[in-house]
Amino acid sequence: MHEYGIAYDIVETARRAAIEHHARLISKVCVDVGEISMINPEQVEFLFATIIEDDPLFAGTVLTCTVIPPVTRCDCGYVGSEIYVCPDCGALPSIEKGKEIVVTNIEIEADEE
Repeated sequence: MHEYGIAYDIVETARRAAIEHHARLISKVCVDVGEISMINPEQVEFLFATIIEDDPLFAGTVLTCTVIPPVTRCDCGYVGSEIYVCPDCGALPSIEKGKEIVVTNIEIEADEE
């Protein structure tokens, strides 16, 4: 279950950012999950909620996963979503988007200094 490791890394990334910015609360974490990343976003959301359950820094934190569709490019000029065979020339296209798992935004609440 590599979703647990992904959820844990998301929690730790958000925690480091919050501490670095002297936050008292993390309200939202946004993550892009590539459609072909082999990750189940619902499991990541569930495990994230389980990991943060008793942590006051994450009280009420919402994790939002956005699924990113694949984007591929072939040497022949094809750009699209076909990941196995280029529909124009039959070659294997390179995958430019759709495999990533990236924390894109962390919303925090911090005290004024």
